Formats: sequence, structure tokens, C-alpha cells
Amino acid sequence: MKMENEDVVPRILSILDELRPFLISDGGNIEFVKFEDGIVYVKLSGACVDCGFMDITLKDGIEQMLMNEIEEVKEVRNMEGD
Repeated sequence: MKMENEDVVPRILSILDELRPFLISDGGNIEFVKFEDGIVYVKLSGACVDCGFMDITLKDGIEQMLMNEIEEVKEVRNMEGD
């Protein structure tokens, strides 16, 4: 499983880097936390934290893009707080 993660994480980071400018333009940001058991854990920050569309952005935007590009990704979850 570790070998798969070593291949998947750089691809996840690359896609998040493509998405980041759109989030930043709306006053938010995204940080990769970890990839574990097919789940990508991220932390949304800035304006994203209080945005009413956060779940839509996460599930319909970020999650769909990652799942379409990387077959190992099954879900994306936001880690709230510390």
C-alpha cells in the first residue's frame, strides 16, 4: 500500500495546485493533509471555512476532479480545525 501512496500523492498535489488559484481568487485556500485508504484529507482555509458552498466545492469540484483523474481516490474529506 505504501508504494501506491508514493505514486498517488504527487498526482493529488498536482491537481490541488491546479485548483488552488480558483480558491485563492475567492479568498480561500486548500492544504493537503494525507492520503489514506483511498481518502484524500485536506484542510480548507480562509473564506472557504465559512462559505455556504464549501461542501459543494469539496464534493462536486475537488472530489470529482480527483476521482476522475486518479482511480485510487474514493473520497475527499475536509479536516476541520486542528
